[in-house]
Amino acid sequence: MARPVVAIVGRPNVGKSTLFNRLAGKRIAIVEDKPGVTRDRIYAEAEWLNKYFTLIDTGGIEPDTEDIILSQMRRQAQIAIDTADVILFVVDGIEGLTSTDREVANMLRKSKKKVLLVCNKIDTPMTPDTIYEFYELGLGDPIAISASQGLGIGDLLDAVIELFPEDKDTEYEEGVIKVAVIGKPNAGKSSLINKILGEDRVIVSDIPGTTRDAIDTPFQVGEDKFVFIDTAGIRRRKKINENIEKYSVIRALTAIERADVCLLVIDSLESVTEQDAKIAGYAHENGKATIIIMNKWDLVEKDDKTYLRYEKEIRERLSFMSYAPILFISAKTGQRVNRIIDLIKKVSNNHSMRISTGVLNDIIGEAVLMNQPPSDKGRRLKIYYGTQVGIKPPKFVIFINDIELMHFSYQRYLENQIRQAFGFEGTPIQLEFKEKGD
Repeated sequence: MARPVVAIVGRPNVGKSTLFNRLAGKRIAIVEDKPGVTRDRIYAEAEWLNKYFTLIDTGGIEPDTEDIILSQMRRQAQIAIDTADVILFVVDGIEGLTSTDREVANMLRKSKKKVLLVCNKIDTPMTPDTIYEFYELGLGDPIAISASQGLGIGDLLDAVIELFPEDKDTEYEEGVIKVAVIGKPNAGKSSLINKILGEDRVIVSDIPGTTRDAIDTPFQVGEDKFVFIDTAGIRRRKKINENIEKYSVIRALTAIERADVCLLVIDSLESVTEQDAKIAGYAHENGKATIIIMNKWDLVEKDDKTYLRYEKEIRERLSFMSYAPILFISAKTGQRVNRIIDLIKKVSNNHSMRISTGVLNDIIGEAVLMNQPPSDKGRRLKIYYGTQVGIKPPKFVIFINDIELMHFSYQRYLENQIRQAFGFEGTPIQLEFKEKGD
């Protein structure tokens, strides 16, 4: 069964993202006193009194607008309304009722959904007279809160969980694969997610920087559950001017840290740039399973050597990530997009793989027989045994006689032998060497 979905909607700048962060228990949505900062639906898992639900933040609704971004924000908010079980309609309790509030209320009444009217920015125990204006909307008693100070949040959540449908699952869920879609601005990350999901779940525009937040989108294929995290494109530091851009980069890096698998989306027309290599480095340093997605492959002029030439160039420029599979796709036409889910499952399994100590030591023993460890000044490196101590990524501790004798080239040889034996496609592995007795 699906979890209950709670959507936060309202006109711009009434404090929706602040409330979202308060209910999610962490700072996920970008919060800035500037209309239009939250453009997409942003997802998070939330909990109250041991009941778990999915929370959606939306861009501010501007009912009558011809602006391309604002009109898509309205469309995203409408999709959130359509999928929600409970809607939190947030208004500014200090500013009072506006014509836009009335139009949003009309949208909500047509939806026939359960709606709670939330008057935000009530920062004192004294209720301002403006709050009574909202009875005119016919959406029940306004619930006074202060999202920034946390006032009234408990009462609001009590009201929310009372409205959950009985056929929804509110239990804690494990086994979800978190997938961060990372890359430079305008590489096609949002288009790729929309193609995989089969619907317009995130805003797609050819204006670079459209996605400013890291957006969590739950998705299920059969028994396999995923959360796709569409991240803001990471720009070069010198090109980051706005505060919002800085927040977006931080959010993208945080998304990498939260993820199990990273899809590194690269524009095939530009091939691998220095910035792509830096973004790949973030994923590698954080020990994440990674798939290299070469997007816009349909736009590349090809001959019989194009594929091999691209593959060689990618491997040279991302030499530290030789374990990552490469997939040439087109998010626009759908070319090879159907292979991505199976590849995600494969690299996620490798990322979580455990090897028994006995089998691991058989492989290490064979490797030592084939290629004797180095020696220095009459002393030879001795390898006693190894054991796996962690996953995500797989981590191994190998006990030796003298750390000074472990040469980098032999360390790489052992890693290659372990990879050859167990695969580990798509995931880095970590080897740590300790002197016996440490």
